[in-house]
Amino acid sequence: MSKEIEETTQLSIDWNKLAKIAERDCSVVPVAVQNADTKEVILIAYANEPALNESLATKTAVFWSTSRNELWIKGKTSGETFELLDVYVNCEQNSLVYIVRPRRGNICHTKNKNGSPRNCYYRRIVTLDGKLENIDP
Repeated sequence: MSKEIEETTQLSIDWNKLAKIAERDCSVVPVAVQNADTKEVILIAYANEPALNESLATKTAVFWSTSRNELWIKGKTSGETFELLDVYVNCEQNSLVYIVRPRRGNICHTKNKNGSPRNCYYRRIVTLDGKLENIDP
């Protein structure tokens, strides 16, 4: 992912994300990731059956990277991993919620100006002009 999209104030949503996944015939479900302590939704990712099984076995949140087509341990490179405490499945069994505890700080690969990792939802849409506001610059 480019630094430009991660730091811009321009709203540029990837409306075709699910279509791209479907084109690759990738069997995944969305996973909302919630911080057990703050109750914040800190990430939306995808899991396939091997990712879920690995998560349950290791008590570490593991996903399926739809861009790299491989198992993805969030934070394996940056060190910003999180412990998996609970997994919930919705009524239709087509999405999951991982309840996690970050092992150190926050979890995003992006950093604020102080060099600290942020949560992935660090920008909000300003409704008056549609621009993005960084709430953790």
